[in-house]
Amino acid sequence: MESCDHIVLSVRNLTKTYRSAGEQVMVLRGVNLEIAAGERVALTGESGSGKSTLLHLIAGLDRADGGEVRLADISVGDLTDAGRAALRRDRLGLVFQQFNLIPSLNVEDNLAFQTRIAGRHDAAWHDELVERLGLGNLLKRYPEQLSGGQQQRVAIGRALAVKPLLLLADEPTGNLDEATADQVLALTRDLVARTGCGLLMVTHSVRLAATLDRRINLSAGLIA
Repeated sequence: MESCDHIVLSVRNLTKTYRSAGEQVMVLRGVNLEIAAGERVALTGESGSGKSTLLHLIAGLDRADGGEVRLADISVGDLTDAGRAALRRDRLGLVFQQFNLIPSLNVEDNLAFQTRIAGRHDAAWHDELVERLGLGNLLKRYPEQLSGGQQQRVAIGRALAVKPLLLLADEPTGNLDEATADQVLALTRDLVARTGCGLLMVTHSVRLAATLDRRINLSAGLIA
């Protein structure tokens, strides 16, 4: 595991407002957050509190109204659309409740998809992920032939294959039963520690949040 003495994510005074039913609704009111390399952080909060909005702003999938998101030395808000796409490809891992695997690719090709696009495929790391995630007997199967837990393990492997600076996970175990969720999250924790990347995971589960290094709560547009 890499040293935790440098910051991979820095969020400063982040604000975001949406228009709903003709009114301005302020979702984020000045969020501040730091995550160090190797740190695993749970983000909790009530439904509609802005957790997914925050992840989308960090990933450059949406633009903030004010404040700054920095991924290591990169200011996300200063990037063009192409620059933000490159950031997601090269420096970020994204895992969602929906597995988002490519149905026309088998497990092996889904795992390697992001790294090959980024030109950073590491065969030895790919093989380690296959072993650690228990996918060795599934490489030639297609997503429709997998259980939910198997699909999410592939999605996590794909996100970590590029060795990102930061893994963003939005309710990654939300579609899984409790036992499978525990197994998938344990694997994620171990692999994050192995790569030394940061992890920010949105979850409604206080029990799962307690297994990470730190828990933060988003309420009334601010982190408590």
